[in-house]
Amino acid sequence: MPISLAAPPLFLPGLLCNERIWARQLETFAAFNPVVACYGLSRSLTEMAEITLAGAPPRFSLIGHSMGARVALEIHRQAPERIERLALLDTGVHPPQPGEAEKRYDLLDLGKREGVDRMVDVWLPPMVHPDRQTDPTLIGPLHAMATSMGLSVFEAQIEALLGRPDAAPLLSSIEVPTLVGVGRQDVWSPLAQHQAIAAGIPGATLCVFEDSGHMSPVEAADQVNAALKVWLTAD
Repeated sequence: MPISLAAPPLFLPGLLCNERIWARQLETFAAFNPVVACYGLSRSLTEMAEITLAGAPPRFSLIGHSMGARVALEIHRQAPERIERLALLDTGVHPPQPGEAEKRYDLLDLGKREGVDRMVDVWLPPMVHPDRQTDPTLIGPLHAMATSMGLSVFEAQIEALLGRPDAAPLLSSIEVPTLVGVGRQDVWSPLAQHQAIAAGIPGATLCVFEDSGHMSPVEAADQVNAALKVWLTAD
């Protein structure tokens, strides 16, 4: 069925991710001039949002994954009038939790001692479905993407994440059609977390992607694309 979009999709990658996390989505929606954000070495979600807005179309359908969904909420805080629709995948709205900084900096220290490959060896497997943590067809491309981002990007992005605000109070102000999606087996950002997010946004739709962990745009690409098509074409 043809997809009619009033505003181009703008994709926001998560931690240690780039346009490759959205490969299947970019292919599906190629006819509609999708845009993928690049944050450079931004060290705050505010700056990530500002950079994204500076390079974005005047109006867009905003799709964020993980940290990218947090950037999407910051974009909504800064320029809600430019957002036609909003999709938040595998994410959270809470501020930093006790012990989070230590865990993130432990990973960074590992990368500085033993290299980015070793750091990603530790970081990546818990991000995917437990049954696919050693699946080279899934892990290989994700590992290559994450290592290509490098330690300087990881350091900047964890600083941004550790400086994030509590975004929960923002949810009730969202007035655009909103999709909240999560992998059923996402242990990093679990289903209950997304149920609460969806409940906080008036009229939001919650979609659960089966047999998927945190990296749902890759792990459950067909399900994600189907959900995005419905969301993009809904009245």
